Amino acid sequence: MNTSSISALTRSLLAAALSAGLALAHAQAHAEGPAAPTTVLKGKAVTETNLIDALTPEEPVVTRSLRVQRDTPGQQAARKPSASLLITFETNSADLTPQAKKQLDVVAAALRNNKLADYGFNVEGHADPRGTHDINLSLSQQRAESVRNYLISAHSIDAKRLKAVGKGDSEVLNAKDPAAVENRRVTIVTDVSKD
Repeated sequence: MNTSSISALTRSLLAAALSAGLALAHAQAHAEGPAAPTTVLKGKAVTETNLIDALTPEEPVVTRSLRVQRDTPGQQAARKPSASLLITFETNSADLTPQAKKQLDVVAAALRNNKLADYGFNVEGHADPRGTHDINLSLSQQRAESVRNYLISAHSIDAKRLKAVGKGDSEVLNAKDPAAVENRRVTIVTDVSKD
């Protein structure tokens, strides 16, 4: 083989390897779904440290040119920092249980930590899919507002930092068991947008 034949063969092999790598990455992304599985913190796992770790945004990646790396077309945007909590409610109620209040006391301590003090948060309420969509949406909004109001009134968290968002039954964690307790949860999501 002459040099030009080897060079052409090398380019062909590199192109094939690159194409196969892209196809594999694309297949893995679709197999993994739109987002990584959500971890639900419950019981003793609801600690100030775990919440701070879950809610603190990652530092942006900086290139040598000191420009912040942005997502390229087709690349999935990074998941916003969030913590799903198993905050319990009575059936068809937005009233917090004593156990839920204890967990929210820990959440308040985390929100006052220096690492999180400059951020706002969405308090997302979720409902299981039993019942109608409209009722679940209303109930999840009431639950989110109940959590938000408790953090404001019991712990003096600035109301401007917390936004209540009802998600209804649109983001079920356990589709195999609609009545599963993890489908009735509250998720705290760090708002990383610049106002």
